[in-house]
Amino acid sequence: MSPSIELRRLSTDQEDGYGQSVAQYWSRFFKHHSSPNSNYRVIPLTGQQQKFIQNSISTAKYNLFSFLPKFLFEQFRKYANIFFLFIALMQQIPNVSPTGKYTTLVPLIFILTVSALKEIFEDIKRHHADRKVNNTPTIVFSRLKSIFLQTKWKKLKVGDLVLVKRGQFFPSDLVIFSSNEPNGICYVETANLDGETNLKARSAIRLIDEICSVDKHGVKDISIENLHRKNLFSSVIHCDLPNKELYEFNGKLIFDGDEYAITSENILLRGAKLRNTEWALGCVIYTGHETKLMMNSSKKAILKQSNVEIMCNRQIFALLGILIVICLISAICSVIWSQHNRSHWYLTELQSQMTANFFLILLTFIILYNNLIPISLQVTLEMVRFIQALFINNDLEMYCDESDTPAMARTSNLNEELGQVRYILSDKTGTITRNVMEFKKCSIDGNIYDETKFDRLIKIVRHKQSGWEKINEFLTLLSVCHTVIPEITQSETGPKYIYQASSPDEAALVKGAQKIGFEFLQRTSAKVMIDAMGEIVKFEVLHILPFNSDRKRMSTIIRNDSSQIKIYTKGADSIIQKRLSTDSLIEFTQTEVNLTTFATDGLRTLCCAYRVINDDYYLDWEHRYNKAILMSASTPEEKNLRDQRLNDIMSEIEDDLTLLGATAIEDKLQEGVPQTIETLMRAGIGIWMLTGDKLETATNISYSCRLLKNIQNLNSYHIVKNEDIEETRKSLFSAHAKLKEYSDNFTLIIDSKSLSYCLQMPLRPIFMDLALKCRSVICCRVSPAQKAEIVDAVKKSTNSITLAIGDGANDVAMIRAAHVGVGISGQEGLQAVYSSDYAIAQFRFLSRLLLVHGSWSFSRVSKLILYSFYKNIALYVIELWFASVSAWSGQAVFERWSIGLYNVIFTAGPPLVIGLFDRICSAEMMLNNPELYQEQSNIFSIKLFWFWIASAIWHSLVLFWMTYMAVSHDALWLNGWADGGYLCFGNILYTYVVITVCLKAALETNCWTWPTHLAIWGSIASWFLFIWVYSKAWPTLPIGADMANIDRIIFTTSVFWIGMAVIPLMALLVDIIIKLVTRTCFKSLTDRIVELELAKKMQQQPPASFSERARLLINNFLPAGRELPPSPSQRSSPTLVKSARLPSCSSDLERDALHGYSFSQEERDPSDAVSHSKVICMYNTRLLG
Repeated sequence: MSPSIELRRLSTDQEDGYGQSVAQYWSRFFKHHSSPNSNYRVIPLTGQQQKFIQNSISTAKYNLFSFLPKFLFEQFRKYANIFFLFIALMQQIPNVSPTGKYTTLVPLIFILTVSALKEIFEDIKRHHADRKVNNTPTIVFSRLKSIFLQTKWKKLKVGDLVLVKRGQFFPSDLVIFSSNEPNGICYVETANLDGETNLKARSAIRLIDEICSVDKHGVKDISIENLHRKNLFSSVIHCDLPNKELYEFNGKLIFDGDEYAITSENILLRGAKLRNTEWALGCVIYTGHETKLMMNSSKKAILKQSNVEIMCNRQIFALLGILIVICLISAICSVIWSQHNRSHWYLTELQSQMTANFFLILLTFIILYNNLIPISLQVTLEMVRFIQALFINNDLEMYCDESDTPAMARTSNLNEELGQVRYILSDKTGTITRNVMEFKKCSIDGNIYDETKFDRLIKIVRHKQSGWEKINEFLTLLSVCHTVIPEITQSETGPKYIYQASSPDEAALVKGAQKIGFEFLQRTSAKVMIDAMGEIVKFEVLHILPFNSDRKRMSTIIRNDSSQIKIYTKGADSIIQKRLSTDSLIEFTQTEVNLTTFATDGLRTLCCAYRVINDDYYLDWEHRYNKAILMSASTPEEKNLRDQRLNDIMSEIEDDLTLLGATAIEDKLQEGVPQTIETLMRAGIGIWMLTGDKLETATNISYSCRLLKNIQNLNSYHIVKNEDIEETRKSLFSAHAKLKEYSDNFTLIIDSKSLSYCLQMPLRPIFMDLALKCRSVICCRVSPAQKAEIVDAVKKSTNSITLAIGDGANDVAMIRAAHVGVGISGQEGLQAVYSSDYAIAQFRFLSRLLLVHGSWSFSRVSKLILYSFYKNIALYVIELWFASVSAWSGQAVFERWSIGLYNVIFTAGPPLVIGLFDRICSAEMMLNNPELYQEQSNIFSIKLFWFWIASAIWHSLVLFWMTYMAVSHDALWLNGWADGGYLCFGNILYTYVVITVCLKAALETNCWTWPTHLAIWGSIASWFLFIWVYSKAWPTLPIGADMANIDRIIFTTSVFWIGMAVIPLMALLVDIIIKLVTRTCFKSLTDRIVELELAKKMQQQPPASFSERARLLINNFLPAGRELPPSPSQRSSPTLVKSARLPSCSSDLERDALHGYSFSQEERDPSDAVSHSKVICMYNTRLLG
């Protein structure tokens, strides 16, 4: 198995809560072996290194010996399982359980067995995958034989020299010593680590590369002689202790008394693949579970729990309290009855025992009533959520053909949360836009050049016209100041190079320079080569000062052919402006105007600048820079100090710059974004756009994607862009005043600095009060940390569900902070996807994910939970009513196995089909009427939960007392010779309960499918089949002696059949009346949409005959001016038909049903009356020939 599969599997496994167990256990166990000094690891290359952990990995949860204790521990961390285990144990006490010894134990064992089989199946797959990875072959250097030998990954040790060939994965974390490329450079693909498919360059320390390799006839090869002769094995590596930071590494190589810095640029990580390089030699520094891949994969995922589940758990505790109260009341009543009924001589001994053992009486009633809390709810819920996640994964409407990417539910615990989202916080670049960048314009010396004027730039440089030096430097900067890696293509007609870049912006700038004649050709660890309008120019790369979200710039220090040292810097205009020389600041005024023009056009902008550096200054700076790199970073405090020192030194040389110009890159909107945003807003969802772009760029994109309307009044949005906290406060109050006037259509736009003030405590309540009332909020120039802080602020300021969506590493914190995180698999890798709960390929799929799958899942899960509690309470509260007529004896009215199988067989089907197939209306109607999404927010509430509980209690009352009265005369047969005993009464009552709860499921079902019919009617049939088989079991089988021939007893009395027709109907009569009244007199939007869908279906049917109901539906819900979707025959017709043609013999009723009445307009408000002529004009009276 490849590490890519390994990582994906690990990313999924981490959500189980076991992720940290194996890795962290071994990491802690071996921690004292890392080094005598606990702050860093010492790795001697002598082959006699200290003991470190092996390179074998284990991602399995269990082994043969640990399975049972671990599994049981995990299962009984759930409160419900502990409760039912307690009941099962109490049932084993003699003469205590009224329901037998096994009625709770058997269902509990069944549920645990199903869970165990699932765990075993999944863990066997993990064991097989681990074995395959651990036995992967690799090549290691044998110091004893002085040759390279093949071995397995699991046998590698820290300090080994490993040879990796092209296309292979690195078996552990390595420090690169050499490669076949000049200067020990190699190219790696880290898609399995961070999802980025672009190639990254890694390089060896130059001295070590020279020792390890030799040039043989122009081909670089490994020199085994040099390895021994030059005492490489006497060197020592000092490095960080194992950690999960993929992009950070601090270490040094001590060789012959000299120290050489080792950074992340010299590290090859397990899981990465060697590309475009024939071989690479490296030294193992971390193995097994201490590699960065495994430490990231094994980190504990943030536990997110759905709002429905939280509310449900609270109500379970409330029900548990009610259960204890009922048990106490029943036990007290039992004692009181015994004390007041001493005349029953045959109960004397029993009464004395009961009075003396109140606890046993209480225990009896706890066992009797325990199933008020449904034992099967958790398993049913997990099964339903899992299948709902499969529905999301297999939805072809959310499959992207372009990237061959389906939607993916990375967790199933939050399906219902998708149906309750009230705020979406979205990244812009790569999420709303395509993140496919194209170089469109540039500004040089205050002049704007677009694509049509690029030829003019070429002409100026070639002919060395006025200003050509600055243009030349500008284009040189674009082709040199980057980390792009060129790949040579075999194409004869297309481009000669494919540029692998860490971000689409960098690739766009390099391609832009290529368009104008400055083509980037080659990169090594020390040099870059470009083709400057036909002239090959080489630059020595001295240092690359990297980009990060705090610096917002990157720089490259180079030495040209004239030995002149220059620094090229590109970054955000607000950052570059502060670092310009005095002369350049004057020139920046016109460039700033051009930048605003670019931003208004929705283009992404960067500023470019350079500086010539004195040799002496550079040598001094380089010395201090290298010294800072070698600073200890073994503790967080030391690391922060080192980072701050490096930033200060880098900022020092990036000063007094000369402005060269600015670039403008286009990033187009993704397909369907405006329509999706409009749909989500109609669903009552507030949308916040969080972007690092300039305010003008963000505003322009907001118009394009309809966050801002083109017709929006200037006063209906407000920009907060202030330099101090007091000005920001005033701006917020001004925005509040505007909001009162445009409350339905107000947008707030705020920049990073003002936002930082607004997120501080004095302004935070004012800002959140304003922002949460806005139609949309646009935050500009925000950092990744601010994104997460905004999400946290929205969560704390409202009880609503938040959703964060993004595509890049800078969105990870935001995605993990939100209630629901959605990752987009875009151009910036898969880091956002790895941290998300759900993954989609494009933003437009978000509307279907929320409005269809979210609404359906929320409705289904809510109804499943409510129905599960309902059916249990409807049955088990009957035991309370029976206790009141059976001397509070604790006798169960139902046969023990009937009780045990109630949740497992007889009522298991209806909640399953409700949770999987029920829906209010079709996906098309949900998307066309997003207002339905907002209306469904009240589908699960505390009030509704207790309404269902009350309904269950009412049904139990009607079922018990009507059945009790029906058999109270003790004559169930015409001859009147017997009453059949309490089990006859109990089984008749049980039959009515099963029928009632199944019919209740039918009454609550909105969508009927064949599984629905099978589950509801099959459940009723299964009870009849069971009672028929069970009553025949004795004496063939030693079970059910009390139930012998019970089928003949109850099926031969007319009272049973008459009661079956009447009593369940009477129990459900109130429910039926409530539904009829609400759907007739108090129609919700949902009811109207459902009827509209039904009317459309009727309209599309052949117009043979229409009922009065159909006519009323169509006239009420399809106004005459509304266009209907074409029928299949109309879709195939070449002519567009807006009014269906009826046969000449059609009745007036049919014509009325199709067209409506011409005078229906008179029912409008008189002030809105439409003239008869206008009504006629709204019809298309053209008939087909």
